[in-house]
Amino acid sequence: MVIRVKAVIGSTSSNSFNLKLVEYMGKRYADKLEITPVSINNLEMFSVDIENAAPENVQAFKNNVKDSDAVLFAAPEYNFSIPGAMKNAIDWCSRGDLVLQGKPGFMIGASMGVFGSIRAQIHLREILSNPMLAPDLLPGNEVYVGAIHEKLDEAGNLTDEATIAFLDTVVENFIAFYNSKK
Repeated sequence: MVIRVKAVIGSTSSNSFNLKLVEYMGKRYADKLEITPVSINNLEMFSVDIENAAPENVQAFKNNVKDSDAVLFAAPEYNFSIPGAMKNAIDWCSRGDLVLQGKPGFMIGASMGVFGSIRAQIHLREILSNPMLAPDLLPGNEVYVGAIHEKLDEAGNLTDEATIAFLDTVVENFIAFYNSKK
């Protein structure tokens, strides 16, 4: 069985390294995971004034996440935290139809810096611990890909063997985690 994974891409950049990493994972693990990137680029800013009548693009985003077996969060690091657009998307998931509650998930993050989004993922994990969100996150398999610009070729393929081997392990761990929840 192939696990249907929606990947929430934290960056709104058309040249996002996190999107490229997710696309690479989609190709590499296609026999195990059907990874579909989910854009957050055009979501209306969350407001309690409109939370009960979410705009069409917000509802489409939430339905997209809901229509999955699992979720992958691809978090870049902006100013030692997650990007505002990612926080906005997550805020929408904490209202109305709670599409993340109990959904199996895992995180990755890539950056040009050496730390590979460590701080962003710490903040993301804290945010997602809110009971209104509360996805069931894979523990102990943090993926921080530093110097990502030196580890991807022009076609978007990961070239660093140590990073590839680590991702292989994390994906196998996630599949075992997912199957243990069934």
